[in-house]
Amino acid sequence: MGDQKSPGSHRAAKDTDRHLGRRALLIGGAAAAVSAAGLARDELGRVWWRIPGVAKDRREGEVDFRGAQWVAASSANRRRADRPDDYEIDRVIIHVAQGSYATALKVFRDPGHGAASHYVVRKDGHIAQMIRELDVAFHAGNRAYNERSVGIEHEGFVDQESSFTDAMYRASARLTAGICARYEIPVDREHIIGHVEVPGTDHTDPGPHWDWDRYIPLVREARTASA
Repeated sequence: MGDQKSPGSHRAAKDTDRHLGRRALLIGGAAAAVSAAGLARDELGRVWWRIPGVAKDRREGEVDFRGAQWVAASSANRRRADRPDDYEIDRVIIHVAQGSYATALKVFRDPGHGAASHYVVRKDGHIAQMIRELDVAFHAGNRAYNERSVGIEHEGFVDQESSFTDAMYRASARLTAGICARYEIPVDREHIIGHVEVPGTDHTDPGPHWDWDRYIPLVREARTASA
């Protein structure tokens, strides 16, 4: 999140649901007519999974990172998708909550909040997954970046170096390494970025005390260990 106004205050109003248009909606009743309808390849790829029987199987409580606790975010704070088949995942975005772990979970479960990250990491290294990586989380304040990224929230405050414990860094690094392995994302600062680096954002997280020189080597170490 990283907005210093108040804990849990960030919004993602720029990521409202994609308007499919009348041509795309025709797919539901006439899949065989797709070619004749002249849908663009990229548009077709993004709506095809919505036909009954095409979407990937989902099981309630299933997580993408082994050991994570499932705590579902409100469906109002995410958009159902079928990534990476409809949107390529090529970024991990690091957030700091400007509040406690409990506060982050509370606001991400609030349908009126309008935002949530895929994961929340506690100071002791415990990880909650709130949105499946398949789905688009409203976390970056930029629609294109939401569609292409996985968001990781961290308990704490951007102006308090003590927020970022060794256990947190190491758990977050293992999580990011797993995401990078799944989607073949390079482990570097071009592809693992802070919320502050998202175009158009007004957020400052993870802030000056987030130690990138420590974090990226930890991600590489975890990536190598799991290879």
